[in-house]
Amino acid sequence: MESQLILGVTAVVLGVVAGAVLFVPFVAIAYRRRGTFSVGRMLLWLSALVYTWAVWTYTLLPLPDPRELTCAGRNLDPMAFADDIDGALSRVSGGPVGVLTDPAVLQLTLNVLLFVPLGFFVRVLAGRGVLIAGAAGLAVSAFIEFTQLTGVWGLYPCAYRVFDVDDLLTNTLGAVLGSVAGLVVPRRHRGVAESAGADDPRPVTKPRRLLAMLTDWMGAVLLTAVVMVVTRSFLLYVADDREAALEGDLATLLGGGVTAAVWFAVIAVTGASIGDLAVRLRYTGGRGPRWWRRIVRYLTGIGGYTLLGLLPTPWSSLATVFAVVAVVATVVTRNGRGLPGLLSGQDLVDDRASVHRSSAAGTGTVR
Repeated sequence: MESQLILGVTAVVLGVVAGAVLFVPFVAIAYRRRGTFSVGRMLLWLSALVYTWAVWTYTLLPLPDPRELTCAGRNLDPMAFADDIDGALSRVSGGPVGVLTDPAVLQLTLNVLLFVPLGFFVRVLAGRGVLIAGAAGLAVSAFIEFTQLTGVWGLYPCAYRVFDVDDLLTNTLGAVLGSVAGLVVPRRHRGVAESAGADDPRPVTKPRRLLAMLTDWMGAVLLTAVVMVVTRSFLLYVADDREAALEGDLATLLGGGVTAAVWFAVIAVTGASIGDLAVRLRYTGGRGPRWWRRIVRYLTGIGGYTLLGLLPTPWSSLATVFAVVAVVATVVTRNGRGLPGLLSGQDLVDDRASVHRSSAAGTGTVR
């Protein structure tokens, strides 16, 4: 029981980590494919990530100790499950409830239920029907079964779990049932195809601006972490400088410095942060030359936060104070234009508005 709990926690943690890594592209894709951001759909994708890790952990882990490996058998009879059900009916009393609690029947039921979410996700997230869901269920199940049969593709000398052809059938059935269950979701909310009106301008709201700030912060944290890991790995395994790797000052400076430089380059070229671009917002108008407005945009956003975080302790705590001030300013200002709007006099607009104006102008008739 304890090992199963550990596997479950592992699946959730890995799914959340994968969701954090994919958060920025998810927001950007949502605004370009559907025109807006849906918390419900994001949670559905997060659920799919957690489910993917859960299937992996529960079907393939834990790997056995090679010194204690006991070779498992195999079942190649595609209708053996029918005999299991018949046997349960003959030896169990208590009606349907008693049959369902029989270990053999319970195993079959769990094999079906395990793949119901897969069929549901194929229907709702990928927009595919029963045939594709069934094929996906069969393919995933076959990969799992043959991984077990081959001892993780030759890592072990023999199978460490039973190869059961019935699992292919029950898993595929579960995926098909999940696809049918996905029909309860309205068609307009299924699939990844571009929604009608995705390029139509939307109102600029404070929650949308806060989402842009969150996207900037998530992206900055992830990029900083990646650079720090790469730097420490280089110091430890290439430069063979264990002390510098464990100290972490160089990794911290490089991580924050690279992140600050990337966001500066993006804002200098486009006038918008990565978060602004993801949610399709941009600042317009304002006081002073364009280069000055872009510097203000950088310093009053994730750039200022990152640079303050590079200061030595205790001055680095100013980054937290800055973040609180930036959030409050976003909440209290018109359209959430926040510190950049207050200090540069700029307004926030939907970047699709300019596209529509250009399209309208292009349809004019020459007389």
